[in-house]
Amino acid sequence: MTRTVPPKAYFTRAYTLSASHRLHTDALNAEANRITFGKCNNPHGHGHNYRIEVTVGGPVDPESGMVINMAELDAVVGKTIVARFDHTNLNLDPLFQDRVSTTENLCIAVYNLLQPALKPAILEKIRIEEKENNFFEYSGS
Repeated sequence: MTRTVPPKAYFTRAYTLSASHRLHTDALNAEANRITFGKCNNPHGHGHNYRIEVTVGGPVDPESGMVINMAELDAVVGKTIVARFDHTNLNLDPLFQDRVSTTENLCIAVYNLLQPALKPAILEKIRIEEKENNFFEYSGS
């Protein structure tokens, strides 16, 4: 007897938010922070208009024809990510209390916040565009 495996598909949706941060760590002295982070260590911080891409995968639901309902995804990302980080200073968020607010760490934080909230779909990866030539990705591994 042959067992039919439902096809797996992927869906990516993009969201935008604006946030500021200062790249700085107490593990380094002031000079080492300036050398390591350059102008991103400005004491007043700086901001980005982040583009966050959320990719989910899973079997295509035979009734809806979708991996995940777009409205449900929008609601989860809106409540969990956009409402939390949009127009904020990332350094003031508890997730960055003990880590540098790099976009790499923001990718990991977004992934970890969304991963449990998107079941039964599987969060495949988070991709964040910080500016036109800087992209960061995290896939949970």
